Amino acid sequence: ELEGAPAGFRTMEAKGKELEGMKFRMQVNTLDCYGCGNCADICPAKTPALVMKPLETQTEMEVPNHEFSLTVPFKAGIMNRESVKGSQFVQPLMEFSGACAGCGETPYVKLLTQLFGERMFISNATGCSSIWGGSAPSAPYCTNEDGHGPTWGNSLFEDAAEFGYGKMIAVKHRREGVALLVKEALELDLDAEIKTAMQDWLDTMWDGKQSAVTGRRMEAALATAPAHDLIDQILDQADLFVKKSHWIFGGDGWAYDIGFGGLDHVLASGEDINILVMDTEVYSNTGGQSSKATPTGAIAKFAASGKKTAKKDLGRMMMSYGYVYVASVAMGANKQQVLKAFVEAENYPGPSIIICYAPCINQGIKKGMGKTQEEQKLAVQSGYWPLYRYNPMLEEEGKNPFVLESKAPDGTLQEFLSGENRFA
Repeated sequence: ELEGAPAGFRTMEAKGKELEGMKFRMQVNTLDCYGCGNCADICPAKTPALVMKPLETQTEMEVPNHEFSLTVPFKAGIMNRESVKGSQFVQPLMEFSGACAGCGETPYVKLLTQLFGERMFISNATGCSSIWGGSAPSAPYCTNEDGHGPTWGNSLFEDAAEFGYGKMIAVKHRREGVALLVKEALELDLDAEIKTAMQDWLDTMWDGKQSAVTGRRMEAALATAPAHDLIDQILDQADLFVKKSHWIFGGDGWAYDIGFGGLDHVLASGEDINILVMDTEVYSNTGGQSSKATPTGAIAKFAASGKKTAKKDLGRMMMSYGYVYVASVAMGANKQQVLKAFVEAENYPGPSIIICYAPCINQGIKKGMGKTQEEQKLAVQSGYWPLYRYNPMLEEEGKNPFVLESKAPDGTLQEFLSGENRFA
């Protein structure tokens, strides 16, 4: 149906008023697919849109289809980017990670890049996420058509939080410096249109979405201004016009144990920074040693007879500050809740931490790693993993800042535990 498309490149009608008259295709890159089967397993279509088949039966048709799909541009701004459906029509700026097939960590990061990727700063603690996130000579993080994508850096286990905090403070001070120059330039003899554009940016400079709009407008306006050293100084720093989204990534070994002192310090600072904890409940990257996130009874290295102590309640500890945004999420259980938590945390003008349940090959899931999204659902239904959001801004509205979003346990806890070798 598209000019130059291979014969097998069929499209589906897109549903929804914003997509009227449009068609779409979900194209898998056969050569980079791990074959875990999660996508086919959780596909919500009444008749499966995705079916697992042997690799050699698919390459002849699907490789040309994939290559053609790369020539079809993504259509930005058609749907609400902050909805489950809308977010999935946005280009992911993380792809082909090299993580284990069915990894529970990578889907969270892929979604984050679809929401904020073109303005993200990522400070990555050593661990699985730093290995699949930056193993030379390749990296899964990529750029959009404007050449913008996540700025990624890896630091040591013990200081990743401080590393991210330093980057955030540096960028914040540089942006404040630009704001001072803009205020100074407002005193110049300039057209009213240029001054309006500058004032609009000053009014929205700490808003991620709005600063992108007003920043582009100010850059275009200043380009038409009379030659002046002050204007040149501002335009030289145009990369700072858009508010950056600062994130610190790490696993539970970093967040609960080795890097906890830094994590606590950064969250206690009150600064606008976000922490994503991918909780596999074990030191995954080094072979499955017990961490403070490992739950009672779970078998791991150095806990061969089952861990004797309870899991550290990191979320409750951080909620005690009262000014930290805290969320506990599980994508396979509630996609809408994950999305809400990501958007609220990023919008919150203070520190935030999101603890993500991430099934791991070290857990010994008996159904296999193709069922990791379903395993998250079972963990929540059984009461093993709670879903909640603690948003301090609700308190300002006279509401309870704590919202529990998982239902009462359904009595299947023993069944859930029996499905993982670590509880055998």
